[in-house]
Amino acid sequence: VGYIGKRQAAPILMEGLHRLEYRGYDSAGIAIGQKGTLKVAKRQGKVRDLEELKPQRFKGMQGIAHTRWATSGAPSDRNAHPHCDSSGRYAVVHNGIIENATALKAQLVGRGIVFASETDTEVVAHLIALMDDGSPLETVVSAVLRLVVGTYGLAVIDAERPDQLVV
Repeated sequence: VGYIGKRQAAPILMEGLHRLEYRGYDSAGIAIGQKGTLKVAKRQGKVRDLEELKPQRFKGMQGIAHTRWATSGAPSDRNAHPHCDSSGRYAVVHNGIIENATALKAQLVGRGIVFASETDTEVVAHLIALMDDGSPLETVVSAVLRLVVGTYGLAVIDAERPDQLVV
């Protein structure tokens, strides 16, 4: 689920997560961008478990949220989406599989990047941070996706670009 607009994003995204509950999932999470920072809450279990972290109180008019069914990394709080880069500037949610995630992750680790999860999705967040040259976010994400092999749908926000959401 993604939102960018004139209203507070968190209540809209949480409602979107509730609407996705009919699907099987093992965790849920939300990221809200505001004033150059991201607020992230994620939790293994149901959306009601995520609500215990009070993400609906997060302020900001840009955000993404996700219910995840594990394909990469065991069900856990740390493997729940969204995933961020090391600086916490970029957040990514993703459905699908990145087939070359292991090779990409090895390259990133070789550059000193530390991973917080076991997921293939986190690779995308770190690549976006690494490749961001100040171009529009859509251009950066497109360049990253040229490196990615697999099938996927994703949404990306950058806390420093509160007027952009890439899907």
